[in-house]
Amino acid sequence: MCILAGGLGTRLGEIAKTTPKPLVEVAGQPFLAHQLRLLAEHGARRAVLCVGHLGQSIEDVIGGNCAGVELAYSYDSPGLDGTLGAIRRARPLLGERFLVLYGDTYLRIDYRDVVEDWTASGAPAVMTVLRNEGRWDRSNTLFEDGYVVSYDKHHPTPEMVWIDYGLGGLTTHALELAEPDMTDLSELYAMLAPRHLLRGYEATERFYEIGSPQALEETDRFLRARRIART
Repeated sequence: MCILAGGLGTRLGEIAKTTPKPLVEVAGQPFLAHQLRLLAEHGARRAVLCVGHLGQSIEDVIGGNCAGVELAYSYDSPGLDGTLGAIRRARPLLGERFLVLYGDTYLRIDYRDVVEDWTASGAPAVMTVLRNEGRWDRSNTLFEDGYVVSYDKHHPTPEMVWIDYGLGGLTTHALELAEPDMTDLSELYAMLAPRHLLRGYEATERFYEIGSPQALEETDRFLRARRIART
């Protein structure tokens, strides 16, 4: 499991200037603690955190184990590496096949089933998708017959009614297919999709995230309600 947690969090304004997004308090705890607890519930036992902005503070607060998930840390270069660059830098800590998600997302999905379906497909990469139709953000994906066949994060077309859910997966082979100058994970996905190399997996629950003040508020409400329901 690779968690991309090196972003600057600029949309959060003053909060993110002194606090990295994974440590922003949500429902009384650092957001990363909620995320790791969810992953542990789905069987995760080890994760690599790719950190950049205020990364040392994440390691200081969260440490080497949280919710039963053993943690390793990979630090961006001073100029920041981009999402794909961060994965490349962390490669010695990752296996031949690993899931990738962002450190500001809370994704309710069957992680085990994603891996099983992806492995059975033989595809070098996977992207989870949600039928969005513009509800929570701009739809950016064309999903057909179990594969993502087109993906454009910046210039989506009208027929793209699906959205990248935020959980993906890569093999070392997929990384080797990336052009040397690619720095963003979305570039790799966009290159793999039309080649029928990007397996798709449909998510059915909406995603939560903390990338903006409004999203942070929604996620805080959801996680507080979830905690009450569980107790």
